[in-house]
Amino acid sequence: MQNNHLVIMAGGVGSRFWPMSTVERPKQFIDVLGVGRSLLQLTFDRFSKICPPENVWVVTNKNYTEIVKEQLPDIPSKNILCEPCRRNTAPCIAYVSWRIKKEDPNANIVVSPSDHIVTNVNEFERVINLCLNFTEKKDAIVTLGMKPTRPETGYGYIQANMDKHSELNSEIFRVDAFREKPNLEKAKEYVANSCFFWNAGIFIWNVNTIVCAFKEYQPSISEIFDGIDSYLGTDKEQEIIDMRFPDCDNISVDYAIMEKAEDIFVCPADFGWSDLGTWGSLWTQTEQDSNGNSAIGTNIKLIETKNCIIHTMGEKKVVVQGLDGYIIAEEDGRLLICKISEEQRIKEFSE
Repeated sequence: MQNNHLVIMAGGVGSRFWPMSTVERPKQFIDVLGVGRSLLQLTFDRFSKICPPENVWVVTNKNYTEIVKEQLPDIPSKNILCEPCRRNTAPCIAYVSWRIKKEDPNANIVVSPSDHIVTNVNEFERVINLCLNFTEKKDAIVTLGMKPTRPETGYGYIQANMDKHSELNSEIFRVDAFREKPNLEKAKEYVANSCFFWNAGIFIWNVNTIVCAFKEYQPSISEIFDGIDSYLGTDKEQEIIDMRFPDCDNISVDYAIMEKAEDIFVCPADFGWSDLGTWGSLWTQTEQDSNGNSAIGTNIKLIETKNCIIHTMGEKKVVVQGLDGYIIAEEDGRLLICKISEEQRIKEFSE
């Protein structure tokens, strides 16, 4: 546990959970589930038995630094790394990897998005620990593959070689290929094939493994961080990051490393995962009544209503009658009433 580190990527600026989430306060910082903890805080919570708070790192947009400090007071301020601009996940991961290597050359790292949910935390802990044990012993990259429950077109997929497990762990297999988000027909093919899993964007590796991978497959990014390495961990760090980080290629870690590296493994898992990208996904992941309604709030009365999600934490009393398949959400004087099937149109009207 001493060398276990957690990296939480929390720089997203999406407002897909409008009216709750906005550009000023994206979804990772809000209490989407109505449990008194934001998605960022829930991410931190589920790693509490895996690594100590002093080994938790958050990479975020400079505009959100104070929100992170407010929501995660137990982690050191120096562990909150601020990106001056958005450059996708590869530069984000490179920055924090070089930074961690300065403090712990033997670090074993889990990289996780900040805005996902997990319903079976015990199983999640078990899977993460077995992956950390694997990367501690083997110079390899492991990604988690979620067992698909439906032909989802919004996720990328991982194709695993299930014929032979790794020598060190019977639950870990080599990756044959990463697949882009498919159309519905292709997604149905993937779900029917037991070798395909959803790509959850959760990675496990040793710090030396990922740094070497950047040096081999992304030398331009590697050269930037090698060149500023002596400034990392000093009072000049932010100044030099502000200067050099924008020079990094805008590229995801999937394209930059995962699709190029040779020793890539997947650990198939099933612990109630969702990336909560939409109100519809929240509806499927929360408890529903006998009419298919998910109600998150203190005093909600539903009459002749079904298949709806109602999120009204700030209202004293809410009464809904006669709706089927709707989103009803309120936050700070902003009210949304929208068909779940039309959710994709929210952004054009909310901006």
